[in-house]
Amino acid sequence: MSLHPQVETLRARLAAAGTRPLYTLDLAEARAADLAAARSAGGVPEPVGSVLDAEIPGPGGLLPVRVYRPESDGRPLPVLCYFFGGGWTLGTLDTCDAICRRLANAAGCVVVSVGYRLAPEHRFPAALYDCRAAVEWIAGHADVHGGDGSRLALGGDSAGANLAAALTLHLRDHGGPPIAAQLLVYPNTDHRADTASRRENQDPVFFNHRSVDWYWRHYLADPAHGADPYASPLRAGDLGGLPPALVITAEYDPLRDEGEQYAECLAAAGVPVTLSRYDGMIHGFFAMPGELDAAATAQDEAAAFLAERLAEVRV
Repeated sequence: MSLHPQVETLRARLAAAGTRPLYTLDLAEARAADLAAARSAGGVPEPVGSVLDAEIPGPGGLLPVRVYRPESDGRPLPVLCYFFGGGWTLGTLDTCDAICRRLANAAGCVVVSVGYRLAPEHRFPAALYDCRAAVEWIAGHADVHGGDGSRLALGGDSAGANLAAALTLHLRDHGGPPIAAQLLVYPNTDHRADTASRRENQDPVFFNHRSVDWYWRHYLADPAHGADPYASPLRAGDLGGLPPALVITAEYDPLRDEGEQYAECLAAAGVPVTLSRYDGMIHGFFAMPGELDAAATAQDEAAAFLAERLAEVRV
């Protein structure tokens, strides 16, 4: 397929405005531009029952978290721990605010987004250890926020999906709270991926192969660290015993093939997995319901997956 007409319209507007690729900006500029773009394309944030900003203990100091609780009848709700995207280099709790609100309402769950430390100031594995600390805190404190820590999912988009995938591996290997599901939206899964989608997607207006390289250079102190499966989950020798997954990819995304390869490897290891490719879409589309109808569709698909997997088991 060709780019979706709504994506074509978006591309034309960005090109006409002379929007510079984030990898051509300095870090402060890139972080500000990324947040502005997320707010612009995210649509009107949905109201939820309550939103609470807090700080929790992390391995390098206090970590900001934001807890979203939908309107409910007071019964404990399942919990999604969500990690924002931004190449481990960009992003804040505000980046994924609209996503978390919509998922909380549509899935009927408490959503906790985590402000992990960013690269290059804090390189791999700092973000992973922050996310692990947050998940352990959430599992132990969910009841305080109306959540059920025994029904816990991990999710994220792009680098956030990488962290979710890596963390499910880390929790399986080193012990920790049980995870009922993982939501992986166009995840980075292999530092050294040499795929058709990496080679083909070179459009400077959108996220492209140069973007991928720029982010990895910030995240890894040494390129050799990319062989670690907690950085590149596709390099794990064994994916068995991981939680059921929904993997969402976009046709015009340099990360498409490695995300789909990861879904295939999960399935081959016996993990229940649903792979959902959105044709005509680009990297980042999931966060753009204000621009792209497919974003709302994908968020609804994610919410339905979470609601099914986190439903209370009834005897």
